[in-house]
Amino acid sequence: MLRIEDRELPVDVRTHPTARRMTLRVDRASGRLRLTLPPGVGVAEGLQFAERHRGWVRARLAELPDQVPFADGARLPILGDEHEVRHRPEMRAGVWREAGVIHVSGAGEHLPRRLRDFLRKEARTEIAPRVRDLATRVGRPAGRITLRDTSSRWGSCTARGDLSFSWRLIFAPEAVLHYVVAHEVAHLVHLNHGPKFWALVDELIDDVAGPRRWLRRHGAELMRYG
Repeated sequence: MLRIEDRELPVDVRTHPTARRMTLRVDRASGRLRLTLPPGVGVAEGLQFAERHRGWVRARLAELPDQVPFADGARLPILGDEHEVRHRPEMRAGVWREAGVIHVSGAGEHLPRRLRDFLRKEARTEIAPRVRDLATRVGRPAGRITLRDTSSRWGSCTARGDLSFSWRLIFAPEAVLHYVVAHEVAHLVHLNHGPKFWALVDELIDDVAGPRRWLRRHGAELMRYG
């Protein structure tokens, strides 16, 4: 851990066999500090290096987007459209969405969990049919579909055809979510990023460059909710 004013910042330390010097990076998605060490440099020396660069770390943290907790009045983008969270303690209807509002019933202490569960279901509702449709188009069966809360990858595909996606894609514009699904379904045919893979992605969706550009610029913002 590295203390920055009143904040304890987790530090992920790794030794890289080809690294020639110590490097620091603030992960924009998770907010964690990543410290890379060359061979022969110990963790204690690496942490001293991080301590000497507190000012740089503080400046990078200030650039991160503000967190939006799951609470009454929060504003969340659902497929790019802003929704307001409203706590409805008098209701017993679970969680539902209508006219730009996400209503969450029940006790206030359960709101974050109920809202998160609802958003995960919304993500699956959007992702699973797209996987089935695109898998049919490429002529390959899709395996198990799982939703995770990952900070480094928006989707993945195993050699067995199992697909995994970040449920936080529900906060992205619809075209971005659809691109990630198409990207992973294309891996059912080509488990690489070669020319044939990208040609297949181009066949599956109209615009590849736009969503990729959006993720590079705004992907870290999807981690600020909750």
